[in-house]
Amino acid sequence: MPHLLNVWTSVAPRLSDAPGVLLLLDYDGTLAPIAPRPELAVLPAAARRVLADLSVHPRFRPGIISGRGLSDLRERVGVPGIIYAGNHGLEIIGAGDDFVHPQAAGLRPALERVGSELQSRLAGYPGVLVEDKGLTLSVHYRQTDTALVPPVERTFDDVVSAAPVGLKVTRGKMVLEVRPDVAWGKGNAIAKLMEGYIEGYTEGYTEGYIRGYEAGNGVSPLPVFFGDDLTDEDGFEVVQAANGIAVFVGPARQPTKAAYRVDSPAEVSAALQLMLGLCQPSG
Repeated sequence: MPHLLNVWTSVAPRLSDAPGVLLLLDYDGTLAPIAPRPELAVLPAAARRVLADLSVHPRFRPGIISGRGLSDLRERVGVPGIIYAGNHGLEIIGAGDDFVHPQAAGLRPALERVGSELQSRLAGYPGVLVEDKGLTLSVHYRQTDTALVPPVERTFDDVVSAAPVGLKVTRGKMVLEVRPDVAWGKGNAIAKLMEGYIEGYTEGYTEGYIRGYEAGNGVSPLPVFFGDDLTDEDGFEVVQAANGIAVFVGPARQPTKAAYRVDSPAEVSAALQLMLGLCQPSG
């Protein structure tokens, strides 16, 4: 898997020739370094600056798509005028037609019951954090002693196995998630945003984003997506199928559906800066 910055000269023309760029990024481990606890994952100043510059660039439609809750994500990034997609895209704001997945919203009472049981059963394990994100739950155990990981995972499985129908489990980097069992993930959210981008030629979105394009011309944006975790793989798949640019963040690993990689959030910021300099507004 080639390193994006090492093959930049071959990738750059795809960006500069595109009619527009739908630029989407995960947060934890992609824009911000992984932290021991979710509240400690701080967006670096350089990343915030380049996102702010991209937010007013007429060629870009930037956004953050994360497993974090929407309100938490907006507060942490703090850049106005961009897309925010929380809970793996179950809720989206800033895309012209704000969205909450209706089935996910209906499963909120069941999720609350599971969250309460997990809080009770896992309270005795040091370093475990049960995070209620509104439409999903996350159990973080990065700070848990290695010897306690198996019983934590068994307890989680016991609770979730008795959960009401309609919920499912996903697993990430030292995190277990309980999500609505609906056919929706980051890939679906990215596909929805791609469709919305084209419709935005007519709607106009925020002034400046679609400047210079004819309404209803049917021109698709170039989708670009940076992510670092297993929950980003369906996003990579959608972007690659649309002839976009999917970038895995971290040491090279297989399998992944991404076509390129970078090493770290710092290199993500460097790539964004290169994009900003490459795609200068015309006229």
